Formats: sequence, C-alpha cells, structure tokens
Amino acid sequence: MKSIIVTGASAGIGQAVAERFLSGGWRVGLLARRAEVLDEMAAGQEGAVVLPADVGDPAAVQAAFDTFAARAGRIDVLFNNAGIFTPAAPIDEVPLSDWDKAVRVNLSGMVYCARAAFGQMRRQDPLGGRIINNGSISAHVPREGAVTYTVTKHGITGLTRQLALDGRAFGIACGQIDIGNAMTDLLAGIAERARAEGQPEPPSFDVAHVAEAVWQMAALPPEANTLFQTIMATKMPYVGRG
Repeated sequence: MKSIIVTGASAGIGQAVAERFLSGGWRVGLLARRAEVLDEMAAGQEGAVVLPADVGDPAAVQAAFDTFAARAGRIDVLFNNAGIFTPAAPIDEVPLSDWDKAVRVNLSGMVYCARAAFGQMRRQDPLGGRIINNGSISAHVPREGAVTYTVTKHGITGLTRQLALDGRAFGIACGQIDIGNAMTDLLAGIAERARAEGQPEPPSFDVAHVAEAVWQMAALPPEANTLFQTIMATKMPYVGRG
C-alpha cells in the first residue's frame, strides 16, 4: 500500500486530496490541528492515520512524521498543503502579528514538513519519494493587498526548486501545484459576499479537479516529475493580471 501525508487535511483542498487518496487505496496521514475533524474523516477508513499537529511546531511535525513512518513503513509522498491567508491590506496596515502568522504557517511550516519528509525519504529502503508543494498563482503574480501571502508563496517556489535539485541524489522528486479559485469554503464565503453586494461572483471550479491533479502528480513513476503545474478557473483574471 502506497503512503502519503497530507497537511491541512481537515478542510478545503487538503481534505479533498486526502479523500481522493483514501478512495484510491493509499495509506493517508491526515495532518492538521483539529483532531476531532480528522477523527470524523478517518471513521471507517482503514487506510487513514490521524496525525493531530500544528505545522508551525517543528517538534510536533517531526513526531507526526515519525509516527506515520512507523505505521506505514515508509513515506512515498508528502502533499505539503497547510496554509493561511491573512486579511488583505497595504503593507503599512498589516499587523506584524499577521506577518508572523503567515511566515509561521505558510513558510516555516512547509519547510518543517518538507524537512521531515526529506529526512525519512533519503533513509528509507528503497530510498526516495515525492514532495508536492501547494504553491499558488500568487507565487507568480500577486493580487492587491496580499503581501503576507504573496511573499510566503514566492518562498515556496524557491523551496520547490531547491528540493528538486537536492533530492536528485536520493531519488526524491519535488513539484509544485499552483491553484487559482478552487471552490473551497473560503471561496464560497467570498462568492456569498459578492452576491450580497450585487457584485459578480469570482470564476471558480470544483476542488475535486485539484485532488485529481495532485493524484496524477503523485502517481508518476520515479523517473518522471511535474515540476510546476497551474490549475485555475478558466475565466479568472490571472493571465494579464495587473
């Protein structure tokens, strides 16, 4: 049975991806802070392993990865997904506490998880594995007032490139999926506010398509890698943004 850890598994993209891999017969490590939600997701799922942890806590991350590796025997894939979007504002109006939160989760948290996965993958037998980072189209082109998200997601692009390079000697592939306007609870809230204000809803698409795209990246043979993939709502204002 192949194995994957999904961070941010309790909602949105992470939940959709976790459910896709469970339905595909993988052993899935469900990593997120809300243990009760993870327990509900895991109910009746033989392949689910609940890993309550805060990605911003390096000791908790390492313990969760060690627990999963002991249970599954190895880690084949990490979907490095957990992230937050702080309230939009010009940089001088962004509370420094929001900056610290974004760095802790979006950048440090993803580094901690990648580090734990990389360490396991380079030592397991047979060695190797795959790390898939959830970037964002904001890792390429920003949107207004999103300095904390944009800066941290640009950092993830650098992380992806570095791991793709450093992983070669150990059979570790690293790729990144950049997602725009998948219909999650967050986007549903934005759409609801737009309707209430008489504004057009943002173009969107079913989050299940993101899960399928991650599945396809994870299912590649060891000698192939999707370095970067963009999946987005066809009509969203990304191409030509700005």
